[in-house]
Amino acid sequence: MIELFAVATITILAVISPGADFAMITRNSLIYGRKSGFFSSLGISAGVLLHVFYTLVGIGILISQTPSLFLLIKNIGALYLIYIGYKTFISKKNPVDNNDKPEIIDNFSSFKNGFFTNALNPKTTLFVLSVYTQVVNPSTPLYIQIMYGIFMSFSHFIWFSFVAYFLSSDKLRAKLLSKQNIINRAIGITLAILGLWLMISQLV
Repeated sequence: MIELFAVATITILAVISPGADFAMITRNSLIYGRKSGFFSSLGISAGVLLHVFYTLVGIGILISQTPSLFLLIKNIGALYLIYIGYKTFISKKNPVDNNDKPEIIDNFSSFKNGFFTNALNPKTTLFVLSVYTQVVNPSTPLYIQIMYGIFMSFSHFIWFSFVAYFLSSDKLRAKLLSKQNIINRAIGITLAILGLWLMISQLV
């Protein structure tokens, strides 16, 4: 029971802490709408399951013990955030412009955005690894450990779906998108800074 409480508490705190996932959900929900936000949330939850999978089979520990491999993952994740940030920053199309069609993104692209943002996020890698190596007892049955992983994934989906639902409400979205160029630049800079921080942090 204590182990379950610890896993649940750490997971909730990790989920609601701001980071790349939150920035991505904010971007897709505001620019592309609620459906995009939901599919991005689903992608994030799938990314969490990937971290859980490779941790349970031992690859996660290998990654954490191999600096060059971990560094490669960090750099790929950082470059992905910088790329998405750049694309967002230079986007000038306004989806609420009456003289233009709404800007849309397909469901798979939304899912992919969320998945790669989380799967390449070293913060999530370390979070999942720390839970399974520091909190979960090695003697805990495998099916229970798998259930912990499903809980982590589901928690991410619920939280980010809520964020997407809130940010994509018609009134709020219309108000924010009336100043979309400013919003795009702010979100783009935020994503790029997160990416640069990931790259610089390894040098400190």
